[in-house]
Amino acid sequence: MESLLIIYKLIVWGYAAFDYISSKQRTGAGFVLVSLIYFCLQLFALIVRHMSWKRGAAFGSVALLVLAAAFVEPLWALLLPLNGYELASVYIHRVWGIGAVLLTPMIWLDPSAGKLYGFVALFSFVSVTAVKRHIERMEQQEDRLDQMRNDLHRLTRRISEYHQYIKQSEYTLQLEERNRLSQRIHDQIGHSLAGALIQMEAAKRLMDADRDKAKQLLENAIHISKEGMEQIRMTLKQIKPPLEQIGLNRVKLFIEEFSAQHHLPVPLVCKGDLDVITPIQWKVIYENIAEALTNASKYAEATAIAVEIHVLNRVIKVEVKDNGKGAAKIKKGLGIIGMEERAASVHGTVIVDGTNGFSVTTLLPIHE
Repeated sequence: MESLLIIYKLIVWGYAAFDYISSKQRTGAGFVLVSLIYFCLQLFALIVRHMSWKRGAAFGSVALLVLAAAFVEPLWALLLPLNGYELASVYIHRVWGIGAVLLTPMIWLDPSAGKLYGFVALFSFVSVTAVKRHIERMEQQEDRLDQMRNDLHRLTRRISEYHQYIKQSEYTLQLEERNRLSQRIHDQIGHSLAGALIQMEAAKRLMDADRDKAKQLLENAIHISKEGMEQIRMTLKQIKPPLEQIGLNRVKLFIEEFSAQHHLPVPLVCKGDLDVITPIQWKVIYENIAEALTNASKYAEATAIAVEIHVLNRVIKVEVKDNGKGAAKIKKGLGIIGMEERAASVHGTVIVDGTNGFSVTTLLPIHE
């Protein structure tokens, strides 16, 4: 803002100096003296940082211009609007009030000089006000940008802390689960095996002295061992997750990550008995869904993609459908060929349709 005002002042001063020099009837000593004093005040206002000194320099400049216009050269009044704007903007906050102050000197000027002064005053008022508002908007935008940067930094830090918390929670849960399993094995299975071992040791000692008692102890040890084996089987059964949960959770996790990364809603619908899907079929389903979603994000220009896993009586139907531009003629690339080969490896097939959006349907047979 200050640099722009300096440029305007130099232009107006240059006009006044040219007009003054063009008149051969005038001596230049007074004009040069006023110019030196004026530019010294302007340089002083640029150098100092304290506002009170800047205001003092503005007061001095206005007073100098008034005296110079009255006693040296009337054209010095052309610089009053720019210097008056600087001074009036400190005390007057309404824009039109500043404009009225700048036009006031026209009352004391003669008509010819008043017209020129009015033109310079209006031009200075409009241009400086427009630049000032533009700078204020730029400063507001910079403040908003800084606020957005701070918010982004804070959110990034929170996300990082959240991920660390999740990792720590997962590790803590693993430790708790290991501790629970260790305690359960010690309390149930360990006691059972220890009891069976004691029974077998006692049977060994009584084998020659009392065969019937030794036989009874061995039967008890066998019974205790069977109970221990059953407890081991039940514990492992409770620990091991069902196959359908492993496959489905893997698919859900990929879809959630894909949706967050590409900012696309990807609803997943599951129907039927998912227990019939084998691990190898889950692998094919996962890889075909991943390939179809990747192709949709690259080529379809879609705003939504839907995924459906439907277990029917004889087949497993997996459909990935988007609302994109589709394709009247489908040209099979490596992605579609790869999906067909994966499905064929488990005796399945892939159907591609581009008439209404784009859909990829994988059909896999249900094994009895």
